[in-house]
Amino acid sequence: MNIHLNHAEAGTAGQVVTFSLIQDDRLHILHPQQIVAFRGSSSSRQDKFMNISGIYRKKKLIKSEITGPCQFVAALPPGFTMKEVQLTENSDLLYDFRHLFFYTDGVTMHTKIQKIKNMLITRDAVKMKFSGQGKIGLLTQGQVCQQELHPTAPLYVDAGSIIAYPENAHLELTVYGNNLASQHMNYHWKMTGHGSVLFQAGRENYKLQQDVNDEGLFKRILKEVIPFGNVIIK
Repeated sequence: MNIHLNHAEAGTAGQVVTFSLIQDDRLHILHPQQIVAFRGSSSSRQDKFMNISGIYRKKKLIKSEITGPCQFVAALPPGFTMKEVQLTENSDLLYDFRHLFFYTDGVTMHTKIQKIKNMLITRDAVKMKFSGQGKIGLLTQGQVCQQELHPTAPLYVDAGSIIAYPENAHLELTVYGNNLASQHMNYHWKMTGHGSVLFQAGRENYKLQQDVNDEGLFKRILKEVIPFGNVIIK
């Protein structure tokens, strides 16, 4: 199986992903409505109802099972990108199921119940652990970043930006910095342990865009009061 990601248009136009499957390849697509072009036998695509847990977490009824040989194109909305992950025998990351875009045959999913405090913050009772030989595709907002954890030096990561973290990592919900900083930030996970954590870097982009594009009340008043203000003040 070959996956080609078009990064050139990943900004305002959204990202385009082309999947090329050979004979005996089988891919499970959890957002089949994003498929915009398909080449191959029509019988290569079989849509099926998701199980109850999948319906609850993905808010979707249908998934597609696609077998090769065929080729198809999936279009992602502006601001979203896809991260391809090759699983290994030692994979111990826990994932948010909502980020899952596809998985291949040979991938097994295991449900991991979260602690009560984690449930309250993430609004999800379980995380998913993937094992086996295969690939998964993660749908994220912005670029996916990877940072190594340390046994004693904590890493603070925005709680809503976490994609995956090691099963045995120690997590503590907190804020950091002085009083002013801690009062004007989202909750973060204070993380220590071994292995790496994945997080998305574009979750807060819309807030920055609002701040940059917002002229502010004072500037708007000057434009209205000063003659030719709209020309002079940029």
